[in-house]
Amino acid sequence: MDISEIIIPGDTPGAEWRLPVLRFAGNDPKAPKTYIQAALHAGELPGTVLLHFLCEKLRQAESEGRIAGDITIVPQANPIGAAQSHFGELQGRFDLGSRTNFNRDFPLISIADRAELVEYLDDYPATDRLKRQLLHMALGADLVLDLHCDDESLQYAYIDEAFWPEAADLAAALDMEAVLLSDGESSAFEEAVGFAWKYEIPGERRSRLPGKLSVTVELRGKRDVDPVLARKDADGLWHFLAARGIVRSGTAAAAFSGPAVPLDNIEIIRAPEGGAVLFHRDIGERIAEGELLATIVTRPGQPGGSLDLHAPQDGVVLTRTSDRLVRRRGDLMKIACGSPSKASRRAGALEH
Repeated sequence: MDISEIIIPGDTPGAEWRLPVLRFAGNDPKAPKTYIQAALHAGELPGTVLLHFLCEKLRQAESEGRIAGDITIVPQANPIGAAQSHFGELQGRFDLGSRTNFNRDFPLISIADRAELVEYLDDYPATDRLKRQLLHMALGADLVLDLHCDDESLQYAYIDEAFWPEAADLAAALDMEAVLLSDGESSAFEEAVGFAWKYEIPGERRSRLPGKLSVTVELRGKRDVDPVLARKDADGLWHFLAARGIVRSGTAAAAFSGPAVPLDNIEIIRAPEGGAVLFHRDIGERIAEGELLATIVTRPGQPGGSLDLHAPQDGVVLTRTSDRLVRRRGDLMKIACGSPSKASRRAGALEH
């Protein structure tokens, strides 16, 4: 295993950030190249610990000559966000300087222009330098995995329709309970990778990308940083790499049996008013149209001081907020459904 660091100068004198990069060299030039990163939202750590255990397996495989394809791993992809703390609470989702989500505003380029990402880096602030260098590394691979987690959540993934159903082997290997088929219309990291491949010839869009994969994996919830789960997920990712011929292990691809639904079929339950939320249903539960999902206590002790929220259609509770004091229009739940939501949705990511 080769360990190197990318040094990102800060925007003020005396500050800099260090980005560790772990590389395993493959011995088969025809095998797919893989790039995996975690903690782009710096407080989302299930992927970081997964990669810690995966690297144990990869080092063993490397010593036995069983790594076929090059593998690049960035286990802590956002040192800038990891250093942001406000009154003792980590603020790793948004850059405090620009107020931009660390997983948005990645450059949308053609793969033909990859080299330009790291030209004239001194012209960019630290957060943009970080994004450009992460994207540059990823575009040197065939398979790109961006490991995140949700709040309280099942295991699921966002996968561009251009990679489906070929990517079902990843969903099966990681025992995902749902796949959300995205439209590739945002500037999130995995969609910027897909954009570059789709527009390999500028101005001409490819709708299918065989042999390629760029995906956001949601490894359950923020509190699911657990040695048993991390080892289980590391084993799952190992099986995926083996089935794709990146490591030699003799593992066959498993079948995915969970639902794969377009983003239009996701019902996002939002709070009509602020208050204390009482959940009546938990993640993973199947619910029927009209069932009581949550009660918001808006004016405690007063007549009519609470609101009940009901399911707009049948589905499975995919995620739930861990907050119990919620703001007006705050997201409470995501429900994966068999039919499109009646709520309007802009193209791109579900959340911003």
